[in-house]
Amino acid sequence: MKRLLKISFDNALLSFIPILSWLLIGIIIDKSLINIFTLIYPIQFIWLILKNIFITGANISKEKDKNDNAVMSAFIIGSIISLLICLILIFNIDKYILFMNMSVSKYKIFAIYYIIQLFMQFILSFILEKLYYEKKNTLANKYTLAFNIINFVALIGTSLITKNQIIITIITLVVLGLYTLIVLIKSVNKFKFKLNLLNCIKYNSVDLIGNIVMFISYLIGLKIVTNYGETYAAAISFISLITDTQWDVIMAVVTVAQIDISKRCFNYKEHLINAYKLLLILIISILILFITLYRFYDLNLKIVSIYLAMEIIDFIIHPLYKMKCVYLTLEYNPKKTSTNKFITGISRMLFSFIHNPFCTTLGQLISSTYECISINIMYRNYKKGN
Repeated sequence: MKRLLKISFDNALLSFIPILSWLLIGIIIDKSLINIFTLIYPIQFIWLILKNIFITGANISKEKDKNDNAVMSAFIIGSIISLLICLILIFNIDKYILFMNMSVSKYKIFAIYYIIQLFMQFILSFILEKLYYEKKNTLANKYTLAFNIINFVALIGTSLITKNQIIITIITLVVLGLYTLIVLIKSVNKFKFKLNLLNCIKYNSVDLIGNIVMFISYLIGLKIVTNYGETYAAAISFISLITDTQWDVIMAVVTVAQIDISKRCFNYKEHLINAYKLLLILIISILILFITLYRFYDLNLKIVSIYLAMEIIDFIIHPLYKMKCVYLTLEYNPKKTSTNKFITGISRMLFSFIHNPFCTTLGQLISSTYECISINIMYRNYKKGN
């Protein structure tokens, strides 16, 4: 449990302080700016896809394939691809904002800022996960804390001095970029270029497929939601802001499971108990945030409550299948789990494409229920055969 809490702490710091920044930016400058989170939400899955392959997959490959060069080799390729995607998005940001039914003049500057920040977070994620596998969690905590404090102080501090969005974002990105570069230089080591890219994809194929599906589902689904007006856009933005950190934190359960399975020391019952202890803390934190922050924004209580209830139900289901899915991917048959994830993703996309303001959350809940049932059946059959 101690190790799970440490990694959870890292994930929480990496996620919550930027989210708190968006909540405060909305209060300080313009309440509608919380919609930036919904606007860019689909794009963050592009970087998660890259992380699945070039960071998590590479670290697992290092352990399973005994390839000490895998992590740095994958990082070089991943960083180049990540930078190219960042530039393409920035040069086409007007088209993207219009596609998402939002105002270019209102959201463009902070949208560009968020995209560049996602690129920096990709770099930091490489450093953190490398440290996790080297059992240097304390150092990872320090890097994460410093990154997010610098981001928060620069962004909020500058916004208190001036309301000029260009000045705010430039100062914040320059300071954050310098810190990221310094930490990166300290973290790289000599290596020979050697990488089995197919293994990097295979070892984390389930999460990879899941994030591809999430990107498509949220890209189209959130476009549908925003068509229903700012009341629904604000509601889903608010709920996303107070629950997204918790989703990042609960993924620590997967990280610990992947590490222990790779090292052949996985105990499912122990991991499940620890997961639900963590989940209880997360649900309490969501309720506290809801009660504390609701009054600062123009929200419809009924609509917001529906979004919140569906999110909490999905949280409760999550540990019942996620660790078993990781186990089956690494120890049984990655093709079967990947196929099942693909089916799950298709169901999520189909429901996310329904023209209903709750389409994205509904698709998320229905697909999670299906995956929970199917993975548990697959796991039970695997255990019977062994």
